[in-house]
Amino acid sequence: MNTPASPLPQTPANAPAASPSPSPTLDSAQLLGGRKQVAINHGGELYSLRLTRNGKLILTK
Repeated sequence: MNTPASPLPQTPANAPAASPSPSPTLDSAQLLGGRKQVAINHGGELYSLRLTRNGKLILTK
């Protein structure tokens, strides 16, 4: 007769993946502060975050 299969032990190969901690969410309206464009300094480089007429965001260096 068939015997029921025993569950596999939890090993790194078959253990469920740990869910990453959620990243903080920033609202674009708060970021832009009512402006259409803001400058962002990142690692000594200047980036531009712009809101388009269609409501899309564009990040350029």
